[in-house]
Order: sequence, then structure tokens, then C-alpha cells
Amino acid sequence: MTKADIVAKISEKLGIEKGDVQATVETFMEEVKTSLESGDNVYLRGFGSFIIKTRAEKTGRNISKNTTIKIPAHNIPAFKPAKVFVEGVKTNVDVK
Repeated sequence: MTKADIVAKISEKLGIEKGDVQATVETFMEEVKTSLESGDNVYLRGFGSFIIKTRAEKTGRNISKNTTIKIPAHNIPAFKPAKVFVEGVKTNVDVK
């Protein structure tokens, strides 16, 4: 499913113009991004949390030059689904 698919479904279900729904979805995503960039997590009860994870410093390999490199500690955005969300996927989606 793409962002356009989400906009179309919400527009159809609520009877709102696609342009208005798209603006709402874009604003939501921008606010999540801004919050994470500010160091704040975003909690959506019953859905999940957009959180910041810290990755520890580690040693990596540059295969083309056959050298060892040091990858510094850094933060990455992550999504942690709510238990209800996880259980819904477990029970409703067939294992492939």
C-alpha cells in the first residue's frame, strides 16, 4: 500500500476531498519527523510508537578497499507496534 492508496481509502471512507486528506497525511508525517528530529518520541496508543534508537559504535569492513572502519554511535528512527497491532497481524495474516 502506498501513501496515495491510503489517501484514496481515507477519502472514500470519510467522504473528504483527496487534496484535504493528502494535506492531513503529509502534515502528520511531517510532525512525526519533526518530533523525532527534536529528540521526542511519538506515542499513538493502540497503534504504536515512533521512537529513536541509539546504535552503539561498531567496527565495519570496507570490502572494496579491504580495510576496517569504525562506525560511530548514532541514532536512527524506529517504529514499535502496539501489542494489539502485533496480535492482529499474528492472527489475521497467513504465514508465507
